[in-house]
Amino acid sequence: MWPVTVTTRSAATPPHGSTPSFCSHLPTLRQDGTSMGTLDGKVAFITGVARGQGRSHALTLAEAGADIIGIDVCQDVESAPYPMATADELDETARLVEKLGRRAILRQADVRDLARMSEVVDEGVDELGRLDVVVANAAICTTGATLDLDDLTFQEMIDVNLKGVWHTAKAAIPHVRRGGRGGSVILASSCVTFAPVANMAHYGASKAGVNALMATLALELGPELIRVNSVNPTNVDTPMLDNEHVRRLFMPHLDNPTRDDAATPGSAYHAFHVMPIPWVDPSDVSEAVLFLASEASRHVTGVALPIDAGLRIRKM
Repeated sequence: MWPVTVTTRSAATPPHGSTPSFCSHLPTLRQDGTSMGTLDGKVAFITGVARGQGRSHALTLAEAGADIIGIDVCQDVESAPYPMATADELDETARLVEKLGRRAILRQADVRDLARMSEVVDEGVDELGRLDVVVANAAICTTGATLDLDDLTFQEMIDVNLKGVWHTAKAAIPHVRRGGRGGSVILASSCVTFAPVANMAHYGASKAGVNALMATLALELGPELIRVNSVNPTNVDTPMLDNEHVRRLFMPHLDNPTRDDAATPGSAYHAFHVMPIPWVDPSDVSEAVLFLASEASRHVTGVALPIDAGLRIRKM
């Protein structure tokens, strides 16, 4: 496994530039050193925050001025063929958020455990005073021919990727409503809801359910100025994508497919896209999350936003 580097890029930076930067959203500072950012004074709750997309979202929103409440399971999920994030990685996310001058209340919790999630959200809101943004990011990815999937693999997928998102909404949205200021709820779905992929029926079903949940919540919460949208990325460069299990799915003709094989032009990873890239960076998704979290999208709700390098039109 390679180290995941979380970057926030300016438009001038090449898609796979070598210089990480957390400065593209960093606005003018007050005299006390605190930011006056896009999300200045707001609080965001993020699931799956220890690494990958979750960490990237946390740092991007923190850089824009938000304090962060977050959870991660920090233990392996039985059916997943790759290791989950660790407690040390969760602590590192907290350290990076605090390095940006924002407060971080990050705890170990499983999205399948509504009571524990509610405890963490309640603790965070008690300490930080409000909740404005919810990012239901936690998910797992497993593969297998539809009729060969065992019950555990299918059930854990639904329990984490769909029921866990519903739990996130149940635990967090009441705090947003009580603020009476409106807010933004962002659910992590996937481009497989637009373009099905063989051997991922359970994953696709869970993510299609997320988009259905998103649309209904948008209808129900719109009158309170709470916007609900989803992000629907293609392959994202995180450990959930780059592992032997997934590489073998997309490159079965190779005995020991590597990351370099996946990145090679002409590989199955490239074939999904109109743009000549194998995957997007976590920061690409985080930029979309920031837009949906901010007042720049104040009239955007009920939208399943693709970040897919043209996958959707490729499959049309």
